[in-house]
Amino acid sequence: MRQNNYLAPTLRDIPSDAEVKSHQLMLRAGLIRQSTSGVYSFLPLGLKVLQKVENIVREEMNRAGAQEMFMPSIQPSELWQESGRWEAYGPELMRFKDRHDREFALGPTHEEVITTIVRDDVRSYKKLPMTLYQIQTKFRDERRPRFGVLRGREFLMKDAYSFDKDFNGLDESYQKMFDAYTKVFTRCDLNFRAVVADSGAMGGKDTHEFMVLSNVGEDTIAYSDSSDFAANIEIAPVKVDYEKSSDPVKELETVETPGKKSIEDITTFLSIEQSNCIKSMLFIVDEEPVLVLVRGDHEVNEVKIKHFFDASSVELTNDVETKKWVNTETGFIGPVGIDKEVKVIADHAIEVIVNAVCGANEVDKHFKNVNPGRDFQVADYTDLRNIQEGDPSPDGHGTIQFKEGIEVGHVFKLGTKYSEALGASFLNDQGKAQPMVMGSYGIGVSRTVAAIIEEHHDEDGIVWPLSVAPFHVHLIPVNVKQDDQRELAEALYEKLQKKRYDVLFDDRAERPGVKFKDADLFGLPLRITVGKKASEGIVEVKVRKTGEMFEVHENDLQEMIEKYVG
Repeated sequence: MRQNNYLAPTLRDIPSDAEVKSHQLMLRAGLIRQSTSGVYSFLPLGLKVLQKVENIVREEMNRAGAQEMFMPSIQPSELWQESGRWEAYGPELMRFKDRHDREFALGPTHEEVITTIVRDDVRSYKKLPMTLYQIQTKFRDERRPRFGVLRGREFLMKDAYSFDKDFNGLDESYQKMFDAYTKVFTRCDLNFRAVVADSGAMGGKDTHEFMVLSNVGEDTIAYSDSSDFAANIEIAPVKVDYEKSSDPVKELETVETPGKKSIEDITTFLSIEQSNCIKSMLFIVDEEPVLVLVRGDHEVNEVKIKHFFDASSVELTNDVETKKWVNTETGFIGPVGIDKEVKVIADHAIEVIVNAVCGANEVDKHFKNVNPGRDFQVADYTDLRNIQEGDPSPDGHGTIQFKEGIEVGHVFKLGTKYSEALGASFLNDQGKAQPMVMGSYGIGVSRTVAAIIEEHHDEDGIVWPLSVAPFHVHLIPVNVKQDDQRELAEALYEKLQKKRYDVLFDDRAERPGVKFKDADLFGLPLRITVGKKASEGIVEVKVRKTGEMFEVHENDLQEMIEKYVG
């Protein structure tokens, strides 16, 4: 491809709204341009990378026995209402009405559509197992699109769905997809971990996220420093043996705490440790009030609350709700004397706390020397907090460390959630109808491109891994007005293309500094510079990844390229 007429507009300055390196470099290198918040066009250079990733995904899906198809983005509301997700999915579902006032959604995922297709056309156990996939644009109305294509409102995704006769079959299909994902992200040269995660609005129980370790991820991975354990912080279990203090139990006491609402304020004001406070947070769980207690130095985990109650929704109370149930303000809530209609649950750490401090359910007042059992009752003790660095690893090996992660893939065991709701059954070998057992598997293709850049860049620009590089070689004549340079560059361009190398030929009449800056920004694996020694048939080869530079005669160039590009 000749660069003179190639749409690859570069930027010298970092765009002010680009917070992370991948967003900055994708804009600066002319890979993408923004249409509106969270919506991007992929320009030719970016599209080539997107297609390289897409092809890797397609190859590994096909090797795993999955069949490619293509489904519509527009989905009727009736399907989502039938599955129960029309309301449950929440405001991220992009909804609209047609001219006949019928409701539709722009698909963020396709469980409903694929289930009805298989329901109508697969009736016998002899057709199972079956895994179907597509690579297609998806839509989510993100509240706060950010980080470029890492969190957008429109994105390219591979979604696959498996259908099995039983749960043993699902386990096998799940493992095939898990292994295929491992191969995909390995081929993309990513440093990733498969971590235990929450299924969220997708449903199902068993699920793993494939997370690229990064300093800018929106998720936190909790992993063991001595084993393979890894989990999203929102789902990582806490297994700590808490010891009860031997301090003598003291009399309950009320103290004035004017304006002291936060744990930090209270501990400073009363000169106590955060671990000796009870943090009380009031939630509405499926329309019922629940008071959740954790230690002052711990953070409440809403996902664990949701799982404990098997709830559809968990929301912190607003000011009106707080006033209704505890007759006070947030910051002064506590479990002592709480209304009987409010269920109280507590983290395991609360069970052993002695002489704690908590809100007194009265503005500007707290209790001291609060003790569970004597001063308040707890309906259930369970794991309700976020795991912390330094906690024991839940698998019993090592301690927990944290790392930020970018989610690039997610695999779910859905079970019969959708097949039962949408009536997708098959006849078994005895002629009896059974619901199909399903799995769902997604890869963010456009997000993977950004994750690759986050991991593979330097101060000068992108450093593409060979497997996804938009071109193998960047061919640069220093001065296209010099006949010997232009002629040698043209000859090499033709020769390399015949050898089936993908070459970007910088035939622009630009200054050398501009060309070299753009070359570093684009980050192609090899740069071949045709300069002052063109008359001798000698060119300069630079390896983008290592910065190594060699002078090579044109007759030996093929061997050099094969060494680095293959």
